[in-house]
Amino acid sequence: MLTEERQKIIVEAVNQKNMVKLQDLMDLTGASESTIRRDLTQLEQSRYLKRVHGGAAKLQNKLEEMTVSEKTDKNAHEKKIIAKYAANLVQQRDCIFLDAGTTTNLMIPYLKEKEIVVVTNGLMHLNDLLRFGIKTYVVGGLVKESTGAIIGSNAITSLKQYRFDKCFMGTNGVHMEFGFTTPDPEEAKIKKEAMALSRECYILADSTKLGEISFSAIGQLDEATIISNETNEEQLENLREKTILKVVSS
Repeated sequence: MLTEERQKIIVEAVNQKNMVKLQDLMDLTGASESTIRRDLTQLEQSRYLKRVHGGAAKLQNKLEEMTVSEKTDKNAHEKKIIAKYAANLVQQRDCIFLDAGTTTNLMIPYLKEKEIVVVTNGLMHLNDLLRFGIKTYVVGGLVKESTGAIIGSNAITSLKQYRFDKCFMGTNGVHMEFGFTTPDPEEAKIKKEAMALSRECYILADSTKLGEISFSAIGQLDEATIISNETNEEQLENLREKTILKVVSS
């Protein structure tokens, strides 16, 4: 079987099933493991798919964004582990920016014993921040219906009043070449501004975000420390060449 024909079969299988195991691709094409691995590397570099542990997965749509309820249910266990690790990085009397998002939201219960100040653009965070008695400032602007994030030019102006010890950000994509990305340009501007105003920046990204590319750029990999639960050693080694990486596990 010619390389082009084999790679076409691989791409079609991934697009149909969203995720395909290495062994299934070997059975489907009759090719060896080394050949399939080489094909997957080439197809990932050409951005037809992304490699995952034991196979390959379909790339997300660059403009697609799930609602808060959909995000909350996805990879909840992994997000909680990442959030707990991130919260442990917050020190007494820190001023932090907490980005709108489900993983950053899971940090809040672990912050309740700390004397800190939180600035956020996430409406979904407010009940928990107030319930745990955490001093909180909210940036002003347009409320995005699907995620409860506050965005827009007024939010940027409001954000510029503050300076942060640390910021904790969500992202939809972490890519070796294209860095951190998210579907909404307005949310990307907020994230980028918060990073510029912070002494230390952390990106909270479960393993499904690695290798993905969304529509709007937030920043390059060397602009933040990534906290992830990724287990793919090849993926981890590539990331370590570009940024500081904290890998957490259950």
